[in-house]
Amino acid sequence: MASWSDFAADEPRLADEIRLLMQQYGPGFGYLATVRADGGPRVHPVSPVITDDGLYCFVIDSPKRRDLERDGRYALHSFPPEESDDEAYVAGRARPVTDPTTLARLAELGRAAPQVDWRLFEFTVDVAMLTRRGQASQPGAGRPQVRVWLDPLASAPPRHAVAAKGRRGRHGFDTRRPAA
Repeated sequence: MASWSDFAADEPRLADEIRLLMQQYGPGFGYLATVRADGGPRVHPVSPVITDDGLYCFVIDSPKRRDLERDGRYALHSFPPEESDDEAYVAGRARPVTDPTTLARLAELGRAAPQVDWRLFEFTVDVAMLTRRGQASQPGAGRPQVRVWLDPLASAPPRHAVAAKGRRGRHGFDTRRPAA
């Protein structure tokens, strides 16, 4: 489980480009996918906070927070830019942050209201992907450019364990269900 800073040290240019897409409208903005108790995906808009130290998200009392507390797997996708169909994606595990100094610093940075029942999670990075498609006004202008980073220290689950659970993707979503 690599931290955002581990990922950024390994692939600084890719990390910068993903950060720019996540923060293209000022504060971070993206879609957070979590794993429901029944194994299906749940998607919500969130405002991730990206610092040199890590990738964080304040999550209010909600089904997505309960998903993260029960099963820390997540995927975070950027909001699409107006001028292109570029996209950024990171996935890994969420873990609660309990250090008071870190909480106070990030609450100030992320403008997290003290009277709200939120919890801060740090997102580790198992995979990061950036897709560049060029200008949206030029359809079919060529193949997208895709760059992917995989945590070199992450170990893949044994193949027999995946087969026993059914056809599940790398991040635990059941791939047997057709897209809605």
